[in-house]
Amino acid sequence: MNLDVNTLFLVTIYVEAILGLLLLFAWVQNTAITALAWWGFAPLLRAASVMLFGLYGSVSDLISIDLANALLFTAFALTWTGARVFDHRRPQPVLLFGGALLWLVASRIPGFADFFEARVLLSSGIITAYTWATAYEFWRGRGEPLVSRWPAIFLLFAHGALYLLRTPFGAMLPWLPSNQVFESVWLTVLSFEALLFTIAIAFILLAMAKERAEHRHKTAALVDPLTGVANRRAFLQDGEAQLKHQATDPRPTAVMLLDLDNFKSINDRFGHSVGDRVLEIFADVASGSLRHIDLFGRVGGEEFAGLLRDTTRERALAVAEQIRAGFAEATREVDGRSVDATVSIGIVISHDAVLDLSALLAQADHALYRAKDSGRNRVEIASIELILDRARRGAADLIAAVGGKSTGSNSTAKTAA
Repeated sequence: MNLDVNTLFLVTIYVEAILGLLLLFAWVQNTAITALAWWGFAPLLRAASVMLFGLYGSVSDLISIDLANALLFTAFALTWTGARVFDHRRPQPVLLFGGALLWLVASRIPGFADFFEARVLLSSGIITAYTWATAYEFWRGRGEPLVSRWPAIFLLFAHGALYLLRTPFGAMLPWLPSNQVFESVWLTVLSFEALLFTIAIAFILLAMAKERAEHRHKTAALVDPLTGVANRRAFLQDGEAQLKHQATDPRPTAVMLLDLDNFKSINDRFGHSVGDRVLEIFADVASGSLRHIDLFGRVGGEEFAGLLRDTTRERALAVAEQIRAGFAEATREVDGRSVDATVSIGIVISHDAVLDLSALLAQADHALYRAKDSGRNRVEIASIELILDRARRGAADLIAAVGGKSTGSNSTAKTAA
């Protein structure tokens, strides 16, 4: 079976157009991912470029060569811009059209049109620059856990390397005076490779956009929408997983409960908008005081929790004190109002893997109760004395409550009598 370059050009036009429309359709379905629009217009421009290449000989070289290449370079630039937009970076209009403008300016230089190798070298260099720049943009955003990034980076780098070596001449040599090049086996193979790359990268970009949408949907279920930290479900899941992971190699672990003092009065005095801002400030202060390996989340209305791995008692106290002092300083004035919010913190230190997270949180709650009972705006560490003291207080309150009910019942009986 023989597949000549002219047939490949025709197939390429149809494939590029279909892929472009597919990407644009995906963008219409999810307009939040604007990179799909950039990626969708890129294949359409390439299709237009190949159509102009196919008109070589029947129209002027200005259209079939210069304009065709300018559209081709802009198509690769659109893919690069889409990669920037995908990772929340701004488009750069000068560089977006820079390759096309460089080509058009160079084409007006006397003698350049006849210097075939220089034209191939310049066009290959422009395409390689845009292709590798796209791969680099995806590499820069590798912190986001998207598996689809890696095949995209590999394909873009490999395809750019082919252009740099000036091997895929099929799209770059339509202006040769001889038609023998179109009968070249190498040109057929390399044109076919370019077509396969176009198909593969389009579907990888679609997969990347879909993967991000699914990841964001999953993340939204585990993140507190106001403060941006983990919600109760995520904190408990990740905390239990970390404690189980440490079962084979126990290390000191600190668990803390942090509760904003008199938060209801803040809402009552200043309004819920200020109250929400106070919660955001606290989340920022606390997150900034913790390491990236520590866990932190919002487990209630104004209650937060933290889990500090491989942490000594002294460091846990220092971190808690840093959060307490930093929050008090940050809320001296909120939105032009003197709020002066404070936080009470209870800490428990675990030196083994016997207790689960629920038990550790219960002990931290004992320390938090002591901090509240001792005047608030304090840090307390749970100890057996604190736990026993709270148990005694609870028992005394229970006895008093039962005694009060008994007294009330006796009085009622005497009155009835």
